[in-house]
Amino acid sequence: MPGAPKKRAGEGKTVQYTTLKVRLYPTEAQAELFENTFGCCRYIWNHMLADQQRFYLETDRHFIPTPAKYKKDAPFLKEVDNQALTQEYNRLSQAFRVFFKDPGHFGYPNFKKKKTDRDSFTACNHVFESGPTIYTTRDGIRMTKAGIVKAKFPRRPQAWWRLRRVTVEKTRSGKFYCSILYEHEEKTPEPKTPVPQATLGLKYSMGHFYVADSGHRADPPRWLKQSQEKLTKLQRRLKRMEPGSKNYWEAVRKYRLLHEHIANQRRDFIHKESSRIANGWDAVCMRDDHMEDLGKAVSLANARDWGYGMFRECLRYKLEREGKQLILIDRYVPSTRTCSVCGFLREAVHYKERTWACPKCGAVHKRETNAAKNIKAQGLRQYFSMQERRESA
Repeated sequence: MPGAPKKRAGEGKTVQYTTLKVRLYPTEAQAELFENTFGCCRYIWNHMLADQQRFYLETDRHFIPTPAKYKKDAPFLKEVDNQALTQEYNRLSQAFRVFFKDPGHFGYPNFKKKKTDRDSFTACNHVFESGPTIYTTRDGIRMTKAGIVKAKFPRRPQAWWRLRRVTVEKTRSGKFYCSILYEHEEKTPEPKTPVPQATLGLKYSMGHFYVADSGHRADPPRWLKQSQEKLTKLQRRLKRMEPGSKNYWEAVRKYRLLHEHIANQRRDFIHKESSRIANGWDAVCMRDDHMEDLGKAVSLANARDWGYGMFRECLRYKLEREGKQLILIDRYVPSTRTCSVCGFLREAVHYKERTWACPKCGAVHKRETNAAKNIKAQGLRQYFSMQERRESA
């Protein structure tokens, strides 16, 4: 029943959330309903935000009206799923909560625009005596108002998983996807204590994605560079076409599809590589690099093209699910200019130096491999020192 308290996980178990992303193949009527829902969500967000600003200027108090206030003057809001409008209210309330809590980190909520904002809506699943409002079938997913929408599932959920909510989105290339959030209980994994033999040190590399302390380099394909010639041709064609014509929008669609293909290639590599590392090692040590600052400091390439930040986040949750550790050390630790053999600290090491010799012990280091070894050693020291402080507290 809606409003029932959340069930706590049993002894020795933890509650986990898993999202399955499926491709939707809606009919024309269902696609039209989705488009109307996207527009209604933007409409309700912008009107609630405008009324909040007006109310704050007049009374100096914060208040957000509910979506029900607007249905009388905008009857088209009744044609879409009410849960989608309710979630927009919840999102706006959450946006203001985090803004008031930390204005320096979270920005003030902005108005949504059709051309620039993502087309999406979220609906929660409620279970009544007659059955759930959202459920999956053999080859589709049943949603309120839309009925059963044909879908392609990459994998199926387990029988004991509970469907919590769905998020429908439309990509810039015109494809529809649905992210289905499931809640399920799993056995709490046994925490694994990091040992040097089963710990991996990773150093971000502009040319190789990452370099491990063993000297292994990821070296993924340069997806953007491989497709650069096609992108250039499409951009030149677009420049010669009349904006708004049929051929122009067809070229725009191909351009967006190519960028979407590049993003999918990057995402596929990140998930496969992070799964391989999470399954093969008990702990991973990395430096807490800020990718935006790193991109500004190094002008050779865009540091965000690789998706290293997403790779680090994927590693974090995949290691946590197995009771393993992702240890992040301070970004200002001098890992590159410290000798991993004797600990001698060099004044500076230029990024063009592939190798350097320690003037104290004479050891010859590969710059990035040496940094990965120091990151691993520092991460293990940091972990065990924290464990000692917890035990003594």
